Amino acid sequence: MLIITARLLPLLTVPFTHQRILRTVGSVAYRGLRTMEPLRAPQDPQVNTTLSGVDTKPQPPTSGAPMEGLNPSPAALTPDQEMPPTTGLLPGETVVREGKAAILFPSANEVFYNPVQEFNRDLTCAVVTEFAREQMARRGVKVVVPGEKERVVVNLADEKKEETEMQTGEEGGEEPVVTASVGERCKNGLRVLEGLAASGLRSVRFALEVPGLRSVTANDFSAKAAALIARNAQHNGVTHLLQASQRDASMLMYEMRGKKDRYDVIDLDPYGSPAPFLDAAVQAVGEGGLLCVTCTDMAVMAGNSGETCYSKYGSVSIKAKYCHEMALRIILHSLDQRAGVYQRYIHPLLCVSVDFYIRVFVRVHTGQAMVKNSASVKYSAATGPPVGAECEHCGHRHQLGGPIWGEALHDVSFVQKVLSAVSGNPSRFGTARRIEGMLSMVTEELEDVPLYYTVDNLSSTVHCSTPPLLQFRSALLHAGHRVSLSHACKNALKTDAPPRVLWDVMRCWEKSNPVKRDRLSESSPAHHILNTEPILQACFDVREDANPQSRRRHLTRFQENPEPFWGPKARANAG
Repeated sequence: MLIITARLLPLLTVPFTHQRILRTVGSVAYRGLRTMEPLRAPQDPQVNTTLSGVDTKPQPPTSGAPMEGLNPSPAALTPDQEMPPTTGLLPGETVVREGKAAILFPSANEVFYNPVQEFNRDLTCAVVTEFAREQMARRGVKVVVPGEKERVVVNLADEKKEETEMQTGEEGGEEPVVTASVGERCKNGLRVLEGLAASGLRSVRFALEVPGLRSVTANDFSAKAAALIARNAQHNGVTHLLQASQRDASMLMYEMRGKKDRYDVIDLDPYGSPAPFLDAAVQAVGEGGLLCVTCTDMAVMAGNSGETCYSKYGSVSIKAKYCHEMALRIILHSLDQRAGVYQRYIHPLLCVSVDFYIRVFVRVHTGQAMVKNSASVKYSAATGPPVGAECEHCGHRHQLGGPIWGEALHDVSFVQKVLSAVSGNPSRFGTARRIEGMLSMVTEELEDVPLYYTVDNLSSTVHCSTPPLLQFRSALLHAGHRVSLSHACKNALKTDAPPRVLWDVMRCWEKSNPVKRDRLSESSPAHHILNTEPILQACFDVREDANPQSRRRHLTRFQENPEPFWGPKARANAG
């Protein structure tokens, strides 16, 4: 019996040619491993690295559970205060500046810094800030971000609503609105946990750049890393907000399950797979809380080892052009499955594929009815979509993968708020241009269309020249179908057109750009596809709406690597 669900989709496909979506539910098994953020600092011209003198001050303790109270708590920094001076360094220490943080690093490979992940950290700060804005507004607190306009207005309806609320408050003689600024401890603020903090760079940036926080816990299993976190908290003047912790990340989160005052935000950025931490994370995050997860094991999730992917995430990955979006849907499926065990479900806010990793931001809610909806409609195999052993278009056998998440990857209204805040305050982040370009593409994607095609792969299948992207998009629009690009792949094409229409468009293109059919093998996909006459007569006249706004505005959508070997670094040494 097949189980159909609106959220989980397995993928049935043929290499090069045809995709079929069937729906089912899979089980999942996991094996634990301890990971931590990687470590060696490469020579990057974009990173301002400063070497300074020597200080004889003793290092803080390197063991024990939360390492709070190691340093005195200075007053909160105001937005106008400058960065702490780079004085009082230990022998061999290096200072790396990112955002508003000045992070101390030992010269040895003991704790890791990777400049590639600056985009990850910038985007996380932007998303957590917008999440804090929404959550604190419900608690009667208004967050204040330096450099941002007094109020980020997404649409006129929101502006009128806010004006009405302010007028009502003034007429009723209510108390003035409470504000929360960056660097200040907010009594009713959010509790943040970074489970695998390494140097604590991300947590320090939270404390310095995200308003409306009550506390930030930066945890790492390494004693050296925990000591460095405490030192960096003191160096940046955020010990009143940031607590260093030396614990096993899973055990730390398991201890919070079932408690009333759980974490509002949990950030997991491990070296490799986050699978060992997901079960604890979906329990430790509070009701409606934000879970931020990074996966860097893309070799597994992109189809090189489908069996390993199943053992970690409960899904079989497929090596195909759409592997990056499929990886996003695999991790969402895994999160939803684990949350469902505890009568919880997820709501994705933003999911992106960037460089060599994927990053998902999801909210976790509790609700038995929504959990049951994950598998509410069932079909027997006889009543499912009729699919033979071979593809009807190319004659080759199908490949089976999944199950995967089948609903939307993004909450477009939330993404638009983040985009509005970033574009309205471009000096806040070093990668603001790239964030604006990527989020603009995200808002243009078709929400209800899983996965995508690539035009060059379709052309390669039939051995013909590749049609220009705008002409191919126009042909689908002329045929009455929707089409969009994808942030996950430069040549991607998301469309609700069935495979038959796509191959008809390619057949029509091949007629005007013929291939030498006598050289095609009779068993090849190209021979099967081109020997069928098209039902649709495609029109390749370019339409104005075929060119998306992000492309017209020449936004930074797919950034080139700024230097050779731009990617993941070696695993950090445990200590």
